[in-house]
Amino acid sequence: MKNNKVHIIKNGVIALAMTLFFSCTNNFKEVNKIGISENEPQGVGIDINAKRTDSGRVVANLISPKLLDFENRTFGYSEFPDGVTLHVFDDQNQRTTIVSDYAIIYSETDVIDMQGNVVISSHQGDSLFADQLYFDQNKQWMFTNLPVKHKTIDYLTNGKGFDSDRDFKKAEVLEISGSYYIGEE
Repeated sequence: MKNNKVHIIKNGVIALAMTLFFSCTNNFKEVNKIGISENEPQGVGIDINAKRTDSGRVVANLISPKLLDFENRTFGYSEFPDGVTLHVFDDQNQRTTIVSDYAIIYSETDVIDMQGNVVISSHQGDSLFADQLYFDQNKQWMFTNLPVKHKTIDYLTNGKGFDSDRDFKKAEVLEISGSYYIGEE
């Protein structure tokens, strides 16, 4: 009988130890999240002025009144709820400026999604007006599938979609719905 009680106690201690052993996990990431809601940014920046360089030369300058940092998400991103001004510089340091009411930069893809009253002004005098525009920072390429107005020195072209390099050398309006000569005669 005494041997049976020792056996029961011994099995109970082993079961308790096994339960504790298997319930312990490395939850360092979970501990770091304490105090941060899944829907809240992990950081907020005010009066942002970020520069991107390549070989010591500034290739882009992003300016925004507010940044919300959601890099703690599975697909991390930075949100600019109050809009952005993005200056993109070519190899001759000539500037193209893109302005929008709202923007998101996706970290994994390095794509900027600009939305609301998007206006591009190139150093050649070209302008583009759109509701949304993507800028792939790695490929230095701008594009959209939404309606656009592209203004050059001589023409105003309406269409649905736009593709261009950062320098507007390969600018193309897609699905053209109208093109108007506005130059001097």
